[in-house]
Amino acid sequence: MLKDFAKWETFLTVIREHSFSKASAKLGISQPAVTQQIKFIEKYLDCKVIERKKNGVILTKEGEDLYRIALRLEKCINNAERDLIKIINKEITFRIGASFTIGNFIIPGKCLNNIKQVIHNDVQIKVELSEQVIDDILNKQIDLGLIESPIFKEDVIYREWLEDELVIFSNRPLPKTLKPEDLNNYRWICRDEASHTRKMVKEVFEDLGIECKNLNVLYEVDSSATLKAAILKAEKDESQPPIVSFISHVAISDEVENGQLFEAKLRGHRIKRKLYIAYSKERKHDAFIENVVSYLQQHKC
Repeated sequence: MLKDFAKWETFLTVIREHSFSKASAKLGISQPAVTQQIKFIEKYLDCKVIERKKNGVILTKEGEDLYRIALRLEKCINNAERDLIKIINKEITFRIGASFTIGNFIIPGKCLNNIKQVIHNDVQIKVELSEQVIDDILNKQIDLGLIESPIFKEDVIYREWLEDELVIFSNRPLPKTLKPEDLNNYRWICRDEASHTRKMVKEVFEDLGIECKNLNVLYEVDSSATLKAAILKAEKDESQPPIVSFISHVAISDEVENGQLFEAKLRGHRIKRKLYIAYSKERKHDAFIENVVSYLQQHKC
């Protein structure tokens, strides 16, 4: 039992995800396989460790004891993995594919340097649409992907990473919250139709009965970096309505803090999304992948 950490990992994932099905998706195995592994643990220990409830799962008293033991084992194994990387000392360039918001605003700088130190090798980042990131994983063009759009494919493992939120922003002051009818009072710069941001905004607008074509749209851009730069440089003619758009909160947090940009939210609507770590099932036990994933999940960049 102690030698088979796959079952320990399954147990920990079920607890962290509060769900057998979510654990299945994260581990890249079938839900019956997850159930079978938990049953194996319970048979081995001759006691029940997890109880299923309508709103998730809970640990039994024995399960709580097992959870503490599993956490200690996990910590030891993670430390051992880092030591193994030093022994392998393989000269590689670890290739990361990232969607535009992540690649332009979350990963650069300190985070990339820290990943480099974790694996003792160079790190290269490629910024592109989430769909292309997944294709590159399957075609072995990159080692790991960081995406903002859940494009699920069978041969890819997905791990939830960060939570992001889209906000309305401008280089001129805005009310903290906007009513749907207020959106007609602004001039807009929009993301291109292929972007995940555009798709999420479209879904919200449809719920509100708003059509983009009825807004005063000036033009479209193909990346969050271009969008941010366009709003920063937009004219501030008080005789004209402010120029606004939707963007990830994390992309403009520094500028909002120093007063260069202003953000607002739609009244009654929080446009939130999950950011994911993705990699090939073939690389599930790759020491480099596991170390990078472990770093990202612990430090959140």
